[in-house]
This record gives sequence, structure tokens and C-alpha cells, in this order.
Amino acid sequence: MRERHDKNFSARLLKASEAKQAMLLRAQRPAPDDPMVLQRKAERQAIVAAREARREAKERAAVERAAIQEAERAEHTAIMERKVREEADLAVASQAEQKALRDARYAARKKRKAASTSRSA
Repeated sequence: MRERHDKNFSARLLKASEAKQAMLLRAQRPAPDDPMVLQRKAERQAIVAAREARREAKERAAVERAAIQEAERAEHTAIMERKVREEADLAVASQAEQKALRDARYAARKKRKAASTSRSA
């Protein structure tokens, strides 16, 4: 038969009490100046600072993207306006050319008519 480690009741009570104390010590909050607490606090602050830096970087990138898009929109608008002006100028030039041709035909017809009336008279 195996021999018991605890010979008497008082030794078992003492061992149980020590176990309870050890559990209570583990469950207690560590002191604020404990190196582990300070280290965890520093790590959390570093994480928060990194998160804030990433957020600010994202905001700056978003502002830069918006500025680039606005510049591209302005450039596109300027190109479209220039294209519209060029098309309008071409239309005006085309109309002027057509009018000049029409006026030339009219003048030639008038000249022919005047020449034919002067011959017959």
C-alpha cells in the first residue's frame, strides 16, 4: 500500500490554506508600478499611437487623392471646353466658307444675267 504524503489533518489544512493563498495572490491586481504593468501600458500606448499615425496617413492620402482627382477633373473640363470652342470655330468657319461660295455663285449668276441682258439690248 502507498504511504500518504500528508500524515495528519492539520498538515492537509495547512496545505489547502497555502493553495488558497496562492490562488488569491494570482487573482490580485498587480501594483501600478509593477514592471509588467508598465510594459503592457507602454505597449498599449505604442499601439494607439501607431493606429493614430495610420489613420492620419490614410486621411492625408485621401486628401491627396481628392486633390489629384480634382486636378484631373479640371484638366478634363479644360480639354472639353477647348474642344467645344474648336468645334464652334470650325462650324463658324464652315458657315463662312459656305456663305462665301453662295455669294460667289450669286455674283456669277448676276454677272451672267447682266451680260446676257446687255447683249440682247
